[in-house]
Amino acid sequence: MRNLVDTNRYRDFCANEPPAVDRLQTAEHIFLPFVVLAELRAGFLCGSWGRENESILNRFLNRSRVSPLSPTETTTHHYVRLFFQLCRQGTPIPIHDIWIAALTVEGNFTLCSRDRHFDHLPQIPRLH
Repeated sequence: MRNLVDTNRYRDFCANEPPAVDRLQTAEHIFLPFVVLAELRAGFLCGSWGRENESILNRFLNRSRVSPLSPTETTTHHYVRLFFQLCRQGTPIPIHDIWIAALTVEGNFTLCSRDRHFDHLPQIPRLH
């Protein structure tokens, strides 16, 4: 299974929480969206363990089954459709999470996230 990992599940993995560890250890490939990397690094910069956390993230990114993921022109079309769907439903979610959802749809990934607002996008396959 090809998993796209949200910020909260990466943190769970680093905290050795069994569900996150099990899912990521058995994943065929793991993708970290650009916004997840930005959220993580912003947290590192504001925290007292920044260097250590960045080192752990770099080791994680250097694994052969892990890839950072950036948007494409096609991603923007998925983003707009998801944004419109959420507006029409009256269920807005954070902008970063719409990017995560758009990348998930584009790559036909399974999203690893605990965020309940992804429940408003039933077309997104998820592992909670």
